[in-house]
This record gives sequence, structure tokens and C-alpha cells, in this order.
Amino acid sequence: MSVRLRFAPSPTGYLHIGGLRTALYDFLYAKGHDGKYILRIEDTDQTRYVEGAVENLISSLTWAGIVHDEGVFIENGKIVQKGEFGPYIQSERLDIYKKYIQILLDKGYAYYCFCTKERLDEVREKQRAEGKTPMYDRHCRNMSKEEVQNRIDAGQEYVIRLVVPDNKDITWTDPVKGQITINSSEVDDQVLIKSDGFPTYHFAVVIDDHLMGITHAVRGEEWLTSTPKQKLLYDYFGFEMPQFIHLPTVLNKDRKKLSKRQGDVATSDFKDKGYLPEALVNYLALVGWSPKDNKELLSMDELIAEFDFDRVSKTGGIFDVDKLNFINNHYIKESDAKRIAEIAVPSIVKAGLMTEEQTKDRFDWIVLVTDALKERLNYVSEIVSHMNIFFGDTVTFETDEAEAIVKQEHVKGLLEAFIAELDAIDDIDEEFTKNIFNILKKKTGAKGKNLFMPVRCAVTGQQHGPDMGKILIALGKEKTINRLKELVTRL
Repeated sequence: MSVRLRFAPSPTGYLHIGGLRTALYDFLYAKGHDGKYILRIEDTDQTRYVEGAVENLISSLTWAGIVHDEGVFIENGKIVQKGEFGPYIQSERLDIYKKYIQILLDKGYAYYCFCTKERLDEVREKQRAEGKTPMYDRHCRNMSKEEVQNRIDAGQEYVIRLVVPDNKDITWTDPVKGQITINSSEVDDQVLIKSDGFPTYHFAVVIDDHLMGITHAVRGEEWLTSTPKQKLLYDYFGFEMPQFIHLPTVLNKDRKKLSKRQGDVATSDFKDKGYLPEALVNYLALVGWSPKDNKELLSMDELIAEFDFDRVSKTGGIFDVDKLNFINNHYIKESDAKRIAEIAVPSIVKAGLMTEEQTKDRFDWIVLVTDALKERLNYVSEIVSHMNIFFGDTVTFETDEAEAIVKQEHVKGLLEAFIAELDAIDDIDEEFTKNIFNILKKKTGAKGKNLFMPVRCAVTGQQHGPDMGKILIALGKEKTINRLKELVTRL
């Protein structure tokens, strides 16, 4: 049997970074085993549906390079479905669920429940008061077929529940968690079909995974307690159960579940900040999994070749932003300056440094600035905090020490010699920047820090910063001369 994995998010908002990791692991395992990776949309809870969420999910996954083989796609702005096992949107599969729930009812593995919300609340409250785990008390479980039909005919609202056997050990093996046994006494008579006719997650996922030939069901460990209910359903139907794999939770540095209150958690947040998809994917793969050689920098192809569930940790993976920044900085440095500049433009406009029209007219200049700054960036939007040195014809000193450096006795002559060299060329190019300091050394006798530091401070106002050659190229001849001349008049 060929390997088939699915990522099945609910369209209730943004794609959480934990969801992205689940999708990534699905994708890596499927591709590494010549299998298929499917995207299914689980929208049975219509009350939580968010307009545009499907588009956002697919956009985020596509940006990350996690592209599915079949399922739900966006083409020309429209949602389309491709594959032999559709529909891939649960709300379009209601007739299928009706067929299978009837099988359970006929076999006595499911039953109608007419209990009101008020009664259920009262039962649960009493159980809590007695120190018990709130569970359905099976009030409707042994109702006769005649009474059931009379209530349905009378228009009474109902749900359909799962028949859970008494005192039965339910056992399965998880590649990450090992062998797990949960007694049925801890399992509720789960609602399978809600009063609105829609299936619950627990029912729909079993039917869908079976009909779509899913071989591995990968999800967060918070769903571990759902597995006994689903195993019962597989047994009742006589279906072969997929390999259930429960991933450790993605945690923050405090070892608590990632929360939006404590920072970015949406994939789109990281995209908007200017994290590169290959960096985020590389890092996220390591949050709860490690390759055999503990290598930290891996391409998607290397991840596909290396990934397996037997090296997934049993405990929660720590999402360390500092480590992500380190990896992202590596990928930014390795990237073409034009690509990084394109990513940077929205942040430059948002910061008010340039208008959108100016970024189009002066994009080549932005590429030069980006080339000078990209080695200093943890994420691309940080560029706006470093760009001030490229604006204006006068220099503002970052520190008193930087100002003191250019006020040294020999500096005025050094800057005048620099101006003379600039006057003699058409514009600053790479050859000029390679030779200029040797020329100034011969002309003025200044060397080492007495040469390099005054020039840097005079041109940028800073003692430390990006490569001076790249700064000079980005500034250009005219702006550099204007800065130096203005400063010389003050010395």
C-alpha cells in the first residue's frame, strides 16, 4: 500500500506555527516514502468558520513550500478540489456521513440522544460536585426504537452518540508515544452527529481517513485522548486503522504552549516580518525532531531524505526565536540581494522611509542598500532600523565617541584627500572601494584605525556597521561628497 498522509485544518483563522509543523512532517514523510500528501478542510463546526481562512491556510502552506498533491487548491482566486477521493471539504460530504452513521445505528453501535443542554449541564455539574469526571450518563442509551421514532416524529431535537463498551482496554501503538492503553471507563459516549446534522470531528475523521486511504494520521498530542473513540469506530466498521502519530506540543521558552499573547504564533506573522520560508521550515523541523548527525542547517530535500517519526521527541519542542533568528540570518546572508530587497519593500513603505512609487523608481538603489545590510538582519523587516545611514546629506553621530574620532587633528586632511579622489571619478564602483584606502594611506600617512575609523564615522556617523565598500556604493558619489564637505566645514 502506498503511503498517504493528510493535513486537515479547520478554517477557523490563521495557520498556527504548530499546525505548520504538523503539515511539514506530513509532507516530509510522504515525499520521503514516495507517497501522497493531501490537504483536507474540516469545516464541520460551521459556527467557527472564518471567511478567507481557507485561502490564508493554502497561501501560508504554499509560501512555506509545503505543497499538497491532492485536495483543496486555490486557482485564479477560487477554491477548487483535485483528486480521486473528493470532496475534500467536509461540509460537502454530509451524504457520505449519513450513510455511515446509519450503519452504526443499525448495528447498535450508535444511538439517538434527546437530552437538552440544560439537562446535560445539570448532570455534569452534579458529577463535578461528586469529584467525578464529567461524562454523559447514558440516559438515552437504552431507549426503545418506538420511543425514539415517536420523539423524532414529534420534531424533538437530537444528536447521535457512540456506544462505548464497559470496562474494555483499548490499546494501540504510537511511533512517538509507544504502546498506549486507555480503559473504556474513561471514554465518553461521544456525540457523532450534532443536532444540525453535521458530524463531529471524531466521526468524520474516521470516515474520511478510511475512504481517502490515509495510512498515517499525524496530529498534536492534545488529540491523544480522542484516539480510543476513533479506534472503537474503526473496529465497529471493520476498517483498518491508520498509524496514529501524536506530536509533542510546540512550547515557548517557559515550556508553555505558544500563545499569541506572548509573541508571534501565526505563519503569516513570520512571513510578514521577513522570515524566509526555507529558514522557518528548516528551524521548525528541528522543534521536536533531530536528524541522525544533529546537523542544524538542512534544505527541504535534505529534510525529506532524513525525516522519520522514530526521531521525533516524546516531550514538547521548544520554539526558540533566538535560534530561529540565527538560522534565518544564515539564509538571508546566502540569498540574492534582489530577493531580500523585494521582501523588504513593504516594510520600508510601512515605516514611511519611502513611498511605494519611490520604491519602484529606486528599486536598484534598495538592492544596493540591502546588499550592504543583509548580513546584519535577523529577519528582513529589521532593515528599516538600519537604513537611516543612507538618507540625508548630513551625518548625525551615533555616539560622542564617534564625533570625537572625526575631530582628531589629522582627520580634516584625510577627508579632503577623500573628497579629491571622489571628484576625480564618475561614480563609486567596486574597484574604487577596493583601492581607496590604500590611496588615502599613501596620500596622508594615516593607517589602521586612524584611517578606517574616521572615514566610517564621517560617512555614516557610526563606529561599527556594514562593509564600507558596499555602503559607499549605495550612497553614491554625490551624497558621499556632500556629507564629507558639510563635515569638513565643521572641523
